[in-house]
Amino acid sequence: MEKINNIPSLEQGRCEHGFEQIIGNSNALKCVLGAVERVASTDATVLVLGETGTGKELIAQAIHKSSPRWARPFIKLNCAAIPFDLLESELFGYEKGAFTGAFAQKIGRFEMADTGTLFLDEIGDISLALQPKLLRVLQEKEFERLGSGKTHRIDVRLVTATHRNLSEMVARNQFRSDLYYRLNVFPVMLPPLRERREDIALLVSHFVEIFSRRMGKRIGAIPKEILDLFTTYSWPGNVRELQNLIERAVIGSDDETLANPFPALDGNSLRSNVVNTDPVALHFAQTSTFQEAERAMILRALHSSGWVVGGCRGAAARLGLKRTTLISKMKKLGISRPAWQIKTNALNVNFDIEPSRQAFVQ
Repeated sequence: MEKINNIPSLEQGRCEHGFEQIIGNSNALKCVLGAVERVASTDATVLVLGETGTGKELIAQAIHKSSPRWARPFIKLNCAAIPFDLLESELFGYEKGAFTGAFAQKIGRFEMADTGTLFLDEIGDISLALQPKLLRVLQEKEFERLGSGKTHRIDVRLVTATHRNLSEMVARNQFRSDLYYRLNVFPVMLPPLRERREDIALLVSHFVEIFSRRMGKRIGAIPKEILDLFTTYSWPGNVRELQNLIERAVIGSDDETLANPFPALDGNSLRSNVVNTDPVALHFAQTSTFQEAERAMILRALHSSGWVVGGCRGAAARLGLKRTTLISKMKKLGISRPAWQIKTNALNVNFDIEPSRQAFVQ
C-alpha cells in the first residue's frame, strides 16, 4: 500500500521510547511514556487511569515488555466481564469438587502469571467482598485455591486499570481505602484523544494501513475535509472510537480514497478536495459542509444527553466544550430546543443544573 499522501510516515510517529505499538509524538503522550519507562524497570504496582478507549491495556503491555519480566507470562483479565460470583475462581483458581460443576482443577490468573505480570482491567468493578482477598495477595504474596487449604506463594507484578474515580469510590465506601492505597503506588494517567490532537493524523494512517491490508483494499488519499473532521471531533470514545470509525471508512472506500465515515456528510462531495499538506499545518475548514457536520455532531450530543447542556453528563462535556462555548455555537448554527422539549422542561423547576439536576438549554 502506498503511503497516504497527506500524512507523515508511520515510522515518524512511532514513539521514541521503544513502545512500537503506541502511535503518537504529542507531548501529552511522551509524558506518559516517560513515566512508564521509569516505573517499568521496577516491580512497583501500577494503576493506569483514563477514559474508556484511551489504550490502557497497551500501556500495561508496554510496562511488561520494558521490564525485566518481559520474557515471562503477561496475563490479563477484565474484571467487569466476569460475574461477581465467578471472579474469585478466575483470580485464584479452584480444586476439583470445590463446588457444583467443578469437575477438574483450575489454575487461576495469579498462578498463571507467576514470575510475570498480571493485568487486571476495570479494577473498580471488583466487589467489596473480594477486595480483602486481593489485598492479601498483594501484601503477603500468597493465596489458596477455592476448596483447598494449601497456600501457594507467587511472584507477580500487578498492573491494574480503571476509568472510574477510585478516590471518590473510597469516599462513598464503594472501594476499600487500604486496597486503593496499595494499588495506587504508581499512578499513570492517560490523556483522552481530544488532548493529543496532534497524534490523530498518525493514528488515522496507522488504522487505515491495518484495515486496508486486512480487507485487501488500496487507500492512497484522504480528503482534506475528512481529515479536518477527524482532527476537530471531540472523540468521546477516544482511540477505540477512532479505530472503529476508520474501519467503517475503509469498508466504504472506493477509488483508493478514504470514504467519509461521518453519516451527516455526503462522501462524494468530499473526495474532490484531497490534501497534500503537512498535518502540522492543517487549518480548520469553515465551509458550509463542515458547519453541517458540526451541527450534526452537536445535535447528536444534545439528543444523547436529553438536551442537557451543562454538567459532567451534559452535551458540552460529551463534546469536550465549555457550556458557554456550546451555547454560543448553538446560537451561531441556529440550534434550538424542539417544541416538545420546551414543553417538557416547563415542568422542571431549575434549568441550570445538570443531568438529574436538569440543566437544559435556555
